[in-house]
Amino acid sequence: MKTGLIILEMIVSVALIFSIMLQSGRDAGFSGAVSGMSDNLSGNKAKGLDEFYKKITSVTAILFILLSIALVAIH
Repeated sequence: MKTGLIILEMIVSVALIFSIMLQSGRDAGFSGAVSGMSDNLSGNKAKGLDEFYKKITSVTAILFILLSIALVAIH
């Protein structure tokens, strides 16, 4: 069970890293490089994606915290 939780935490941590990297910052960062600058011209698609990435980041952060607490409790 402990090994399964560790593997699950590794998957969640990678998902958390990518969801943070895909969010656009002040300079549009990695998200602008991936989605292209044409998406930023319309404005709507970039805003929708940012909201989606924020939700994914929140969910994965909560999962990461809960998995970390569970692993400490098992130890």
